[in-house]
Amino acid sequence: MAYDKFNILTSSAVPLPIENIDTDQIIPARFLKATKREAFGDNLFRDWRYHTDNTLKKDFVLNDATYSGKILVGGKNFGSGSSREHAAWAVYDYGFRVVVSSFFADIFKGNCLNVGVLPVQISPEFAQNIFNAIEADPKTELEINLPEQTITLKATGQKESFAINGYKKNNMLHGFDDIDYLQNIKEDIVTFAEKQLI
Repeated sequence: MAYDKFNILTSSAVPLPIENIDTDQIIPARFLKATKREAFGDNLFRDWRYHTDNTLKKDFVLNDATYSGKILVGGKNFGSGSSREHAAWAVYDYGFRVVVSSFFADIFKGNCLNVGVLPVQISPEFAQNIFNAIEADPKTELEINLPEQTITLKATGQKESFAINGYKKNNMLHGFDDIDYLQNIKEDIVTFAEKQLI
């Protein structure tokens, strides 16, 4: 399933400075029965967003109109726990295109890259600067530049580079998942296969 192309994103951010957020907190296990990527955003952080009677927990950041944007800034070790791809689906479906953290669980990071969410890993010091900036001004913006692989705190100009696999970077720039990528090079594959038969 193709997703939006990613180039440069400038957006305000939602702060969630909690460490060791695992995939069961991102999308509780009871919502994993669906096999299609539909409506998972409704249940992103479900148990943190809602009381058992389905009323909103007003003190949770996603329920606070003060914060908005397409960037989620999480605490260290974001996405730990089980390997459920649904966690990345929920993040994307909610509307986030970037998750920023000082450390990601590898499987969650890979799942994000597969579905169009850019995981941006930064230093703990820069992460704290971002949290401080958002606390001072909830409308402060971050610029995520995928071609240059940089994240910039617009208020101060402070910038850091981030790493990304070259293949996944190319796919995100073009809005490709793995199948889209193969379809895009179909002619090259056919040509190569024909040469093997000669």
